[in-house]
Amino acid sequence: MLNFRVKTTFALVVAVLLVCIKATGGEGPYFVTYDHHMEEPGSLEVGANPVLGKPKNGNPFLASWTEIEYGVKGWWTTEFYLEGQTTQRDSTVFTGFRLENRFRPLLEEHWINPVLYVEFEDINAASKTLQEVVGFDSQADHAARNAETRAEKEREIETKLILGSEVKGWNISENLIFEKNLTNAPWEFGYALGVNRPLALAASPRPCNLCRENFRAGVELYGGLGDWQRVTTAGTSQYVAPVVSWELANGTSFRISPTFGMTQNSHRFLIRFGVSQEFGGFGRRVRQMFR
Repeated sequence: MLNFRVKTTFALVVAVLLVCIKATGGEGPYFVTYDHHMEEPGSLEVGANPVLGKPKNGNPFLASWTEIEYGVKGWWTTEFYLEGQTTQRDSTVFTGFRLENRFRPLLEEHWINPVLYVEFEDINAASKTLQEVVGFDSQADHAARNAETRAEKEREIETKLILGSEVKGWNISENLIFEKNLTNAPWEFGYALGVNRPLALAASPRPCNLCRENFRAGVELYGGLGDWQRVTTAGTSQYVAPVVSWELANGTSFRISPTFGMTQNSHRFLIRFGVSQEFGGFGRRVRQMFR
């Protein structure tokens, strides 16, 4: 127990330190759902996203992923993830990496804005980040010992159709998820839906930390939809998660989301945290260094 608490405290301290780094920009409150907004071209964003949970018949865990996102073009954002987890009365393991690319074919704002998403995952079955929920994913998958699950490789291709809209200050986002293990396993399906809104639409004339427009609140709904052989919600995991984000005057932002399972296969409760930093003009500064 003590070892787990020390590791948890260390992760939270790292998150606080990241908050203190001066930066510009921020992101929405979602953890699983993607909206249609892309990273600014030439900007680099770094984030940490811990999640705490406990399977019904397993030990409490702290999983986290670190994300590095770069705006290549206005229509192209690429992102790299490293992830790991520590489980009480078990061990701490590195669970792999992910490389994603998002492409927005229509740059101008429309009633519905589509984004195409492609990701390669090289992870193992010890992963507990729950960055997406597909197929018949279950909380029981996270109850096994790390020594067993880390030996099971999961090289996968994940694609998403992301649809996003802005309606009177509300962001409305819908994701359809299609995931395929690079073996003879069938395609697995999932979804994520999200809505959020700033607490105020009008910006204050002066920069401030506690202005209402700096806070966004909303909710996510996500879960599995079975696989190619059986498209269904029966026997799947389903979650509902209120989300709140806060962007400071210097652009630093952080998020929190208490997450509630709605089926027997779901975790009963998860708590997610997130902190991110955006470094505007990063690409330009790098090019200047090498001139």
